[in-house]
Amino acid sequence: MTLTASSETTAAVRLAGVIKRYGTVTAVDSIDLHIRPGEVVALLGPNGAGKTTTVDMLLGLTRPDSGTVRIHGLPPREAVAQGRISAVMQTGGLLKDYTVEETARLTALLFGKPRTAVTAALQRAGIADIGDRLVGKCSGGQQQRLRFAMALLPDPDLLILDEPTTGMDVGGRRDFWDAIREDAAGGRTVIFATHYLEEADAYADRIVLVRRGRIVADGTAAEVKALAAGRTVRATLPGAGLTDWSRIPGVESSEVRGDTVHLHGRDSDAIARHLLTRTEARDLEITSRNLEDAFLTLTAEDAA
Repeated sequence: MTLTASSETTAAVRLAGVIKRYGTVTAVDSIDLHIRPGEVVALLGPNGAGKTTTVDMLLGLTRPDSGTVRIHGLPPREAVAQGRISAVMQTGGLLKDYTVEETARLTALLFGKPRTAVTAALQRAGIADIGDRLVGKCSGGQQQRLRFAMALLPDPDLLILDEPTTGMDVGGRRDFWDAIREDAAGGRTVIFATHYLEEADAYADRIVLVRRGRIVADGTAAEVKALAAGRTVRATLPGAGLTDWSRIPGVESSEVRGDTVHLHGRDSDAIARHLLTRTEARDLEITSRNLEDAFLTLTAEDAA
């Protein structure tokens, strides 16, 4: 990855007034986004929120109806042609009758990279020890690691990841994110979409939350979580599922799992006081709202 002096002062990614429609449906609605080199950004949102369309525009697979998309100052297709963008998609892109190493070598040939680059990419992806294995014999997690190795070969400035750790075990996911953080420290920009909200919470410098084609939150994990006001009171209570918790003062929403109830509200003290004085609740715990709470609150159909 080579960043020139001019590119270091240019946004790694810039979307300005981007709109994309499909017939009467507005998939992306006036998005403005500025991402600095070396940032790791999680792009989150429910299905149909506009994430895939946004990624497609970043990769030059589709063009906006209005607005501009630039990657280090370049139109996406030009950036892709120069090898400045790579993507790790959830499925596809692999030939099952080739070995892992053969697949990586074919990718290296496309970008004029030496065999040493193949070895380095396979090692970085944690699959150097299965280079002679047929792709069709690899597990889902191993195939995803191969896609990661292929994406590294052009030495891109921007890496786009779609559900990157699907199929990986816990250790594999941890190793993958360690590699991503190391790349970001060297200046590579990373944008990833995931349903593993704990990964976004743990590894993203910044979270961009999209709903109905618009950005509804943009900040650190702590800043986004703070947008979901209130706290959660958890308690163990026999017969928790038989109680109408909506009638308890201060409760805005509730969730019952067996004998455990999770009560969400702005006045956690009032909720706790009611549980302690009016019920047989035990093992009481009060916690701040987490990223999942913020996600559900900010992407709800009735959200402002």
